Amino acid sequence: MRSADPARAFTPDGNAGARGPGGAARHLVLDELSRGIVERLDPASASFLNSSGLAKASPMGMGLYRIEPVGKVGSVRTASVQLDVRPKDRLGLGRLLFLLSYAGEQGFRPDSVAAFEERELWSALAESLAQLAERALGRGVLQGYLAVDESLRTVKGRIRISDQISRRPGMLVPLEVSYDEFTEDIAENRILRAALERMGQVPRVRPEVLSRLRLLKGKLDGVTRLPSGAPLPSWKPSRMNLRYHAVLRLAELILRNASAEAGPGRQQTAAFVVDMARVFVDFVGTALREAMAAYPGELRLRYNALLSEAVRDSDRLTVQPDAVHMLGGRPVVAFNAKYKAATDSGASLTADHFQMLAHCTALAVPTAWLVYAGSGDIKLRRILNTDIDIVEFPLDLSLPPAEVLAAVQDLARQSWGEVVRQARAGEP
Repeated sequence: MRSADPARAFTPDGNAGARGPGGAARHLVLDELSRGIVERLDPASASFLNSSGLAKASPMGMGLYRIEPVGKVGSVRTASVQLDVRPKDRLGLGRLLFLLSYAGEQGFRPDSVAAFEERELWSALAESLAQLAERALGRGVLQGYLAVDESLRTVKGRIRISDQISRRPGMLVPLEVSYDEFTEDIAENRILRAALERMGQVPRVRPEVLSRLRLLKGKLDGVTRLPSGAPLPSWKPSRMNLRYHAVLRLAELILRNASAEAGPGRQQTAAFVVDMARVFVDFVGTALREAMAAYPGELRLRYNALLSEAVRDSDRLTVQPDAVHMLGGRPVVAFNAKYKAATDSGASLTADHFQMLAHCTALAVPTAWLVYAGSGDIKLRRILNTDIDIVEFPLDLSLPPAEVLAAVQDLARQSWGEVVRQARAGEP
């Protein structure tokens, strides 16, 4: 009989906490739907965990804290502990990144990086960023044209007449000019440099990967550094920056969802936190809009509609379905995406259907589709004393990305077929 591993301790609901040798950082893992665990934490780690938004750490005395998920997934890492909150159904990192990037309308291909299936999130992110950056910079740093506004004593580009008059009335020099400069200091390189810096600050990244990240960042030292908290500059995919597409998609995911701090005298911390409910809504909306493009009309996301009449605008009730398909300027079908399936803890099937009933009433549409994250069968529910149908459509996120997108296309096909059937039924 094998002896129990003294480096692992299992909680009553099956979650595990791993303790490294010699008091090294512990690795705690929670399912996002779990009830939480009780663990010993230092005050600094507990404070950072609470501020990250990934989980709630409540003190219980004697250095013990009850750690509970709060509806987010991701990973928080400090010098003494790493807490992972994993998506329900144990979705892997590759699937999570696919949903995140697709929700951002980027069409990310999860097969472009082999490191996605590493079990440890930070190692996978760092290795994946290094791989993609090496491919992108393998033929040198990308250059492009950057619009520059400058004051010069000679004409370069075009003179900004209005600025010249307002800033220097009656003066001939210096001149306010605008010109395009061919340079490495473009949005694509600024985003990539910021992501390399961010991952380079994550504590306990493997030394060989950290060395690669630093070497890659060194190639971009001539690029302007993005200030902390500054919005990401915009870039447009094109044939010219094709080799950067994959790394920029991952870099943007890291910069939007991860934080990291490092420095002398400070505890090294890092957090990668995402709201899966929001990600699921955005993913379904983006994928459904692409699928519905094959049919007449237009799909609109987060469509606002009045539910009640009132004399004052402040007294009016409104609803906002996640997606509404319009035909001839009129709504014909509504969609709502719910990350929590009816069988999940904290989900309410009745409340979801009440919401869809209100949407159908406000929009005057006969059918609404309730898209759940989970497996199961499609169910049709006819609402009593109405002509309204609500269809529950499960979307199994554990399937390969191509099959998930195929399921969304099936949702589009079936929902459009119902629109056609209703239209024929209303013909004289």
